[in-house]
Amino acid sequence: MESGSGAGAGFGFGEGPLRKVARVVLLDPEDRILLLHGYEPDDPADTWWFTPGGGLEGDESREEAALRELVEETGITQVELGPVLWHRQCSFPFDGRRWDQDEWYFLARTTQTVTAPGGLTELERRSVAGLRWWTSAELLAARETVYPTRLAELLRTLLDEGPPDEPVVLAPEIV
Repeated sequence: MESGSGAGAGFGFGEGPLRKVARVVLLDPEDRILLLHGYEPDDPADTWWFTPGGGLEGDESREEAALRELVEETGITQVELGPVLWHRQCSFPFDGRRWDQDEWYFLARTTQTVTAPGGLTELERRSVAGLRWWTSAELLAARETVYPTRLAELLRTLLDEGPPDEPVVLAPEIV
């Protein structure tokens, strides 16, 4: 995994640089959002839902990383990438280590709703159980863990008001 630049000082994060991450809020023509179902490799009962995305590789831009990760994790190639909606810093334990990340969430739209993940990393193959399209109402009613934790509210605001003029900075999330 690549690490990014930036300091976590003041956020309760580790001493190292924050990993730069690009995530995608992918909506279909019915305004459903695509989420992946993840789990802790050593504890498959510990599950959550999350947006597609991942760390930047080499000198790629966040936009390039968002599109690459989307193809690898979902097989979806027909995408109109929109603006950055949200910025979030987060820290969480996963697969025996702590991950400190600086995440940018891009809006994207697609008419391609059939998924075929084909480029999962070894770690993703051990920790992703599948994916599904969610309506806003389903997400609001979900009792399962979803990251970011305010995603249902954020999606409802996005659908009601459209993308923000400037990316919204979400409160840091430490798990």
